[in-house]
Amino acid sequence: MTIESGYAARLNAFKIGLDGDITLERMIARAAEVDGLSHVDLNYPDHLTGIGAKQAANVLADCDLGLNGFAMRYYSDPAFRLGAFTHPDRVVREKAIDLTKHGLDAMQEAGGDHMVLWLGQDGFDYPFQADHDLLWQYEVDGIRTVAEHAPAVDISIEYKPNEPRSFSLLHDLGTTLLAIDEAGSANLGVTLDFAHVLYANENPAQAAALTARRSRLLGVHLNDGYGKRDDGLMVGAVNMMQTLEFLHTLERIGYAGILYFDTFPDLTGLDPVAECSANIAAVKRMKRVVQRLGSSNALAEAMRHQDAVACQRIVQSVMIGEA
Repeated sequence: MTIESGYAARLNAFKIGLDGDITLERMIARAAEVDGLSHVDLNYPDHLTGIGAKQAANVLADCDLGLNGFAMRYYSDPAFRLGAFTHPDRVVREKAIDLTKHGLDAMQEAGGDHMVLWLGQDGFDYPFQADHDLLWQYEVDGIRTVAEHAPAVDISIEYKPNEPRSFSLLHDLGTTLLAIDEAGSANLGVTLDFAHVLYANENPAQAAALTARRSRLLGVHLNDGYGKRDDGLMVGAVNMMQTLEFLHTLERIGYAGILYFDTFPDLTGLDPVAECSANIAAVKRMKRVVQRLGSSNALAEAMRHQDAVACQRIVQSVMIGEA
């Protein structure tokens, strides 16, 4: 089974280089310049401001791009700074849930079937600030409510250790899997962001394997970083070996979804078309390495025996040749 069925990119990265009024149409057209890019994600509600869902889908189709899905964003409303699903005011919590329901409806109108929830506003900053049991109950109840609103849609939770809150409520894989288990909806799953996993002090390959055992891996965000924050660097730029192991594990668990590049060329003024093209080229090169590793009985045997020396020798020989 192939590792993926296409490549998607962070649409906001393509704002760079656009003068004047930066519209959804212009960002999509810029993204379409990337050879090999097949899909994009739309942020809700900001990318749908002033444009209908069907119209947005038509813009994508006109540029020969598919819709990977929607990603909910709660940062556009100051009311959610103290929490979206976990805000202490019931009225604000319901506002966040209603916004998410509207996002799910709009995505289905656009022909999509995958919603990513990054609940970055849900968390805390100070000792004694929150009743942790109550905060958790709000979160699980909110997730369950939106999942039940659209049972035909895959809803995946993207976790992140912190930012904008000092402590995100869904900050690692274990916590996210617990929330999914308690919510109990069959259409829930996980989106793994490589840089988020790194600075949650987790191993990406292990996170993918455990997700497949306990839930469903619905989305993969590829990028790189130094494990201290969400750097959004190009794929394989820092942690080549861990990226290879991650892709190798995706192959083993049968992940066949889109690979989404959640990288930030706009933060340092890189050409987003060139940067995205470099990400696609890097993944294609690494896929060839993964295919060679997957056919290696010697590597499978070394892994079964947890022989670190043999594993490193085999992988390095495929990557950079024999000594």
